[in-house]
Amino acid sequence: MPHPLPRKSCDLLPSKLSAYVEDTAPGHGALRPARSWLHSDAPSLSLNGPWRFRLSPTASVAAGFAAEGFDDQGWDSIPVPSHWVLEGDGAHGGPIYTNIQFPFPIDPPHVPDENPTGDYRRHFDLPAAWSDADRVVLRFDGVESLFKVWVNGVEIGSASGSRLAHEFDVTSAVRPGDNVVAVRVHQWSAASYVEDQDQWWLPGIFRDVTLLARPAGGIEDVWLRTGFDNGHGRIDAEVVADPAAFPVTLRIPELGIAHVWATAADVGPLDVAGVEPWSAEQPRLYDATVSSAAESIALRVGFRTVEIRGDRFLVNGRRVVFHGVNRHEAHPERGRVFDEEHAREDLARMKRFNINAIRTSHYPPHPRLLDLADELGFWVVLECDLETHGFDKVGWVGNPSDDPAWREACLDRIERTVERDKNHPSIVIWSLGNEAGTGGNLAAMSAWVHARDAERPVHYEGDYTGEYTDIYSRMYASVSETERIGADGIRSALLNCTPAQSARQRTKPFLLCEYAHAMGNGPGAFDQYEALVHEYPRLHGGFVWEWRDHGILATAPDGTPYYAYGGDFAEVVHDGNFVMDGMLLSDDVPTPSLHEYKAVVQPVRFTFDGDKVEFTNLRHSADTSDLRFCWRVEHDGTAVDSGDLEVPVVTAGESGRVTLPGITVSPDAETWLTVEAVLATGTAWAPEGHVIATAQLDCSTRRPVPAVRSRRDWRPDDGTLTLGIADFIDGSLARLDGRAVTGPRLELFRAPTDNDESPSDRLQDSDASIAGVSSADLWRRDGLHRLTTRRISVERASDALRTVDKVSAADSALSVTVESIWSLEDGELEVRVEIEPSLGWRTVWPRIGVRFDLPDGEAPVDGAEWFGLGPHESYPDSMRAAHTGRFSSTVRDLSVAYARPQETGHRSRLRRLTLASGDSEVLRIAAIPDTHGRRPGFTLSRHTPQQIAQAEHPFELPDSTTSHLIIDAAQHGLGSRACGPDVWPEYALRPEARTIRLRIAAG
Repeated sequence: MPHPLPRKSCDLLPSKLSAYVEDTAPGHGALRPARSWLHSDAPSLSLNGPWRFRLSPTASVAAGFAAEGFDDQGWDSIPVPSHWVLEGDGAHGGPIYTNIQFPFPIDPPHVPDENPTGDYRRHFDLPAAWSDADRVVLRFDGVESLFKVWVNGVEIGSASGSRLAHEFDVTSAVRPGDNVVAVRVHQWSAASYVEDQDQWWLPGIFRDVTLLARPAGGIEDVWLRTGFDNGHGRIDAEVVADPAAFPVTLRIPELGIAHVWATAADVGPLDVAGVEPWSAEQPRLYDATVSSAAESIALRVGFRTVEIRGDRFLVNGRRVVFHGVNRHEAHPERGRVFDEEHAREDLARMKRFNINAIRTSHYPPHPRLLDLADELGFWVVLECDLETHGFDKVGWVGNPSDDPAWREACLDRIERTVERDKNHPSIVIWSLGNEAGTGGNLAAMSAWVHARDAERPVHYEGDYTGEYTDIYSRMYASVSETERIGADGIRSALLNCTPAQSARQRTKPFLLCEYAHAMGNGPGAFDQYEALVHEYPRLHGGFVWEWRDHGILATAPDGTPYYAYGGDFAEVVHDGNFVMDGMLLSDDVPTPSLHEYKAVVQPVRFTFDGDKVEFTNLRHSADTSDLRFCWRVEHDGTAVDSGDLEVPVVTAGESGRVTLPGITVSPDAETWLTVEAVLATGTAWAPEGHVIATAQLDCSTRRPVPAVRSRRDWRPDDGTLTLGIADFIDGSLARLDGRAVTGPRLELFRAPTDNDESPSDRLQDSDASIAGVSSADLWRRDGLHRLTTRRISVERASDALRTVDKVSAADSALSVTVESIWSLEDGELEVRVEIEPSLGWRTVWPRIGVRFDLPDGEAPVDGAEWFGLGPHESYPDSMRAAHTGRFSSTVRDLSVAYARPQETGHRSRLRRLTLASGDSEVLRIAAIPDTHGRRPGFTLSRHTPQQIAQAEHPFELPDSTTSHLIIDAAQHGLGSRACGPDVWPEYALRPEARTIRLRIAAG
């Protein structure tokens, strides 16, 4: 317990203010011990709402503002909860984004004198009935980063731990009627050194402030620990209360429990028959109350047993596979201010995308979020508010994780984490924090957790050798390294481990606490990681980094709204758009990666075998009785038949087989069978019919690819002619069906993705990349974004035109030969482009494609309908969410509005494409497979790759008067190199000869 400070006047000298700002102690004064965040019927008064606010540039201002009679009429008004940097349209400073860097000198525990300090004041009326209260408590659920409290001019105390709850006893300072509370908040403090999470620095009182009347004979704390074993439940109760509170009664009406504990000594375990277990799939909760004569506490109890058995992590005796996300609290306008309606929809969206787990990166969330996780069903890794990542820059010298001076602060943080949230069945793992190196303070935190909660295991990724944690955890391990961790019989050393330590870590469950960095367009390889989880039981899945982008809504100089990232607020140091790394955009729009993830981790696996399909239930514990299985048959993407499959109920981990319906196969069209598992009835998170899992089977009759007609009558020509709907001038396409069109122009460049721009050395054993040099830098080095063309020849034959071009870049001897042959084939216009690189190319290419430019004229190309893979974009290592069908879209919606413009919009395995202007068809294009059966993809955009690459934000893209169609023979994979492995070699695009063959008709 911190030692109480004597009550004294509110004036403090600047030197004393500086001393407490740089104090490593977690708090002072009338700070109460940590306890559960409970739903009590005892009186409470919310102090949320408008407060008077003044911002000072330093911490050295005198504290006379806390006096009762202080005149604050000249101050601003600010809402509580909020962040002051997100209020006042920039009048109170701006947010700062860093990933690892400290935005102040590394001089622990000191912080600069330039320390923005916010002073808050508000009045409240204390009800007269509260005079009977045993104590009056003032609770703060979240303040960044250090704050001091006064009530009626009396200093109460101070505390740090931004995402932790703090309660102060203010009994002796309050009075019936009008009272004034004053709070001083410092942006920087000693605590900032242990709160260096990858997120925005957002100071202020950003969670609820509540006044609590604690009744005489009330219940101070409750913990209902539960267990489950084959239909039998266990409740191991802990009740903290004065002797006068007893008798205390536990009631669970649905289970017929009304158990009375006459004294504190009587409180003990209860066995309960006939209970249903809680799991993330079936979040069965029972309403319970724990009551004394003076107070009743409401809880929702879920029965489940967490254990580690060998190298398996089990809940209720069954292995858990975490299909999880790392979740920060982030909103583009409110920052980390909690909004329950938005949070509920956020979690419901996770469920709709087959996400079953949350790691609360890297701090405890608002406590109501955990109520929602209990209710909707998630496995939760609850993480402590601790990260010291910036010390990596100085070789971890002075790291608080191993400095005895910080021991009390570290222990206080884990105690407040565990005590606040210990009643939640959704929490199955405690995590000590993130990226804080290692050291004795972390070991002490782990020891405290083990002593306090023997059931739930302790996680911390930085304990590479497993000295004090129960789970082996890593972030961004490659696919091959993850396999080496999971496979039996492997003796290779693990990261930072001796052989003996490696062997010990392989006896534990393994968790990827972060993987598949979802920054911008990407990541790839979800399916490769998922395959390993099913092959090696030691691997228990992981948590994608991360759930959502952290963009802050801002306005461009021309008034255009956009989502700002690091550097957009004139920060001195920042980490750019690295904060935009979620599977959900800042405006809640799912990215293609989220659809890909849903498809990869779907909990039902379909296996086609002749006229039968096998259904495997991959769930933890739920059977398939909540699902309906349906099918449909499509000819060239048009539905021709559909129905339901009579599938027997399949228990978790088991399989069932049924006979497929009779399928009418068209001789003239592709025939595709799609089977889906959908919700049979609506749930709290999705309506009836919501698709859980899907698979497709190609039932098509194989048809021959039209042969290439050989011509021998080529002769030199000026290249000015008409072929069908195509007009040529000097060998170059000028018009198609009367409208201006140019192309095909060789396009090897794509606007680099965030993964393309990363210089990471995690190269997936690629022989076409250079450690420490980004792929994008290599592409720019080779001039792929500035190719020039030299025409070698123009020839003509009967109903045909052939051009040969040499394409290369300034200051480079590397080149690509492009032969384009236009011809009339069976009355149709065909173009065949043969692309062949010279020798000497040493790096991967972003794409091999050709570009057509279509100026707007009187009818801009603004839409497309296609038969191929869709509806979302797809790339070689991100294809599982794509299915074969007929789709349509506007040009605008073909692209994803990534916060930093980059490659987007590619649709793979194109068969047919119709370009449209409004409701009118402009051109129809059929893609013919090459001699290897490979089909091209397409991208349709209002900007060229070069224009997109020049923009740092969407509003910086130039106005466009042209639509650009790129037909790609191939695209490079996505990978997750922005923070993780490079593209897997199988999906890396090396320079090679390719053919693109299209037939074009008028709309």
